[in-house]
Amino acid sequence: MSSDKNHIEIGSRIKEIRLSRGLTQKSFASSLGIVQGFLSDVERGRKLPSETLLIALCHLYEINEVWLFSGEGEISRKLFPREEIEKFVASTIPLLKRVPPEFPDGIEEQDIYDRISLPGIPEGCYAFFFYGDFMSPTVHDGDIVIFTEYENFANGDIVLLNNLWGETILRRYRRRDNEVLLSPDNPLYRPFRLEKDTRIFGKVIEIWRKIKF
Repeated sequence: MSSDKNHIEIGSRIKEIRLSRGLTQKSFASSLGIVQGFLSDVERGRKLPSETLLIALCHLYEINEVWLFSGEGEISRKLFPREEIEKFVASTIPLLKRVPPEFPDGIEEQDIYDRISLPGIPEGCYAFFFYGDFMSPTVHDGDIVIFTEYENFANGDIVLLNNLWGETILRRYRRRDNEVLLSPDNPLYRPFRLEKDTRIFGKVIEIWRKIKF
């Protein structure tokens, strides 16, 4: 799920909770220990509340966590298997400054820019900031790319690799007859063949984008 859609859907469900309790934004925000302005931004999909705040909301108003994170099931809390709830709870993953040639074994603390929490991300994933327009319009300059180590690529996958200068780049994996082409989505740039010395680190599974209003 893209970040902007996730913000809007969770915000809409939080508004539904408030209205179902007959509360104003001011009283609802006060019950959660937040300011009304922040709640207003959340309900409009402009901001995403922290995992801690969402859990507190579910506890205070007896809300079904699975419904809040996914829209599935009933709004009221029921007993759900832990594994079903964990699919929608945020995971903390490293945001890398760079992807070392020995990835994943060569990752050191100096390679990690930060650690970020995102909902629905499986364990063992990594993130990094993408810069450039090679994958436009699919991936934008400044997007956060979530990827996982992978080896069996399918036609059309977006893959992560280092170029000849050691820079981390993204390309679309294309198999044609007996050769593999690595293609940009931007038609202004040309594809290139996968050489024997080129190592693909993994596959992109999600793109998170900051939307300004």
